Amino acid sequence: MKTMKTNDSIHILVCDDEIEIADLLEVMLKNEGYTVVKTNTANQALEAIHKHEFDLALLDVMLPDMDGFKLCTTIRQHHFFPIIMLTARVDDMDKITGLSIGADDYITKPFNPLEVIARVKTQLRRFTRYNRNQNEINDDPTIDIRGLTINKSSHKCLLYGQPIDLTPLEFDILYYLASHKGKVVSSEALFESVWGEAYLDSNNTVMAHIARLRDKLNEPKGHPRFIKTVWGVGYMIDE
Repeated sequence: MKTMKTNDSIHILVCDDEIEIADLLEVMLKNEGYTVVKTNTANQALEAIHKHEFDLALLDVMLPDMDGFKLCTTIRQHHFFPIIMLTARVDDMDKITGLSIGADDYITKPFNPLEVIARVKTQLRRFTRYNRNQNEINDDPTIDIRGLTINKSSHKCLLYGQPIDLTPLEFDILYYLASHKGKVVSSEALFESVWGEAYLDSNNTVMAHIARLRDKLNEPKGHPRFIKTVWGVGYMIDE
């Protein structure tokens, strides 16, 4: 079993072309004891990822050489550590886009430093739990729903015997729905149980992650086999 990481062994990538913001994030995170690698372009960020093993990334949406959405998509091809997007834009579509391509959270500038630290800690807790559980053996049952197999103790998900790569957040969402199979789970209950935060008009956040999960499960458009929408109420996985 892996030992619990201390803050100084947690590596965080910061990518923002606004030097003042990148410097501020670096100072804030270092004050919490984290090891920070600061970059100002997407290419620098990708180079850093080749050199270091990161536990979390903070990515600006507006970068000079590649937008943050494309950078996030590129990272998600091989890495599953939490990604928090940063942007000065407040359009809900930007938020949905970021979450649907694999980002775990979204923070709008100007931001409250205490909020950033709180969001970082929340994502790190989930990622740490995910990695720890992969190395623990316990008596948690495996949930098997018509070829969709989800094992909480190993944090592995199989679809018809083939592994599905899920981020820690995506796994938590799917496992929560599966563990309540046959019951409708409201967006509010899902958000508060998985994110561990109060539900404040966060339906778009839930919706974006459900859409990404459906994509990974190869769900037919409009006719999902597993995660069904109960309009005006929430989501359900049939028994």
